[in-house]
Amino acid sequence: MKPAIDLPRLLAEIDALALHSETPPPAVTRLVFSPEDRAARATLNNLFDQAGLVVRTDAVGNTFARWPGTDPNRPAVATGSHIDAIPNAGKFDGVVGVLGPIEAIRALQAIGFQPAASIDIILFTSEEPTRFGLGCLGSRLLSGRLDPARADALADRNGKTLAAWRTEAGFSGDLASVRLPQGAYGAFVELHIEQGPLLERDGIAIGAVEKIAAPAALRVRLEGEGGHAGAVLMPDRRDASLGAAEVALAVERLVTSLGSPDGVGTSGVFTIRPGAINSVPFEAVLEIDLRDTDHAARQAVEEALRREVEAIATRRKLRFSIETINSDPPALADPGLVSAIEASAAEEGVSCRRMISRAYHDSLFMALLAPITMIFIPCRNGYSHRPDEHTAPEALRDGVAVLARTLARLAS
Repeated sequence: MKPAIDLPRLLAEIDALALHSETPPPAVTRLVFSPEDRAARATLNNLFDQAGLVVRTDAVGNTFARWPGTDPNRPAVATGSHIDAIPNAGKFDGVVGVLGPIEAIRALQAIGFQPAASIDIILFTSEEPTRFGLGCLGSRLLSGRLDPARADALADRNGKTLAAWRTEAGFSGDLASVRLPQGAYGAFVELHIEQGPLLERDGIAIGAVEKIAAPAALRVRLEGEGGHAGAVLMPDRRDASLGAAEVALAVERLVTSLGSPDGVGTSGVFTIRPGAINSVPFEAVLEIDLRDTDHAARQAVEEALRREVEAIATRRKLRFSIETINSDPPALADPGLVSAIEASAAEEGVSCRRMISRAYHDSLFMALLAPITMIFIPCRNGYSHRPDEHTAPEALRDGVAVLARTLARLAS
């Protein structure tokens, strides 16, 4: 029997959750542990309860809503995503992967399906790096990728730590308890908007994700000597900003020449001091994001970039340091799970394509615990992380229906 998706109900729930925001519609700003985040979590807990799911929350606020299966000896199947949103974002990123699974389970319940393996919906804490400068905190801790002591010491721009924030939000206990054992889940499937233009451009309803690119993030600090912009002659300058400009250009050149076709590099933060028009910059800080689905190619770019930074600094008589913010391995999806999505799409009568996720998600870290894949649905113009982020109702319906069939397949 075909699962019937109640699209008006789901759209109303997405709209309602979007109202928990620091900024007015259509923008959504919902930083982790903010009053808006806590209110959104309360709304979700009510929906979990109404669907008859059993809810538990861990010490960092990851929330697990379980539809119990009939066979307690089978590992559970999981799905889920996040609801925190960067400033001035949209209402679909992450949210589709939390509210969508609730609707998928309701649709399966309505046709009398009973899972053998339990099905969990996971609400991950702090997928976005906005508050603490490091993304996927919840899934990093679940997978053991992030040291609990380091996590608790992470601080926002005002110096308030994760330990303080989570305690204030009502999440207490030792962060070491968050980690799950290897094999805790038999499979993890995340529903998400594509955040790119390919599916919409080519008229494809469903993307079955085969690979997830992963980032290495570096902080490069260059220190020279300041001085009056009119008084320090050009031969005598040790201008940190010019060295940083060379580093940013080196990122582009090295990714293009050494990376794989999926490799990208971004110098997204470029800060100079003192930041005055009439003063020679004495310090420059860059934060650089390198991504690739090919781990070896990304490492080659990073190693070459480190050599370039040293050479630039030496030539310009600058002091330098390079700090690794994070360095995560790319993830390969489980071929059987990708095939399950394709089969579910075929049963639903919608088109499907295998593809790569160039943005990273909580699935990247769940891959350290279980077989994973993702279901992508089109979003208008590929826009995301902006107020006009949008996915068409029929695309949303297709994605939730394919997720429902996939979960039923995996939990049978």
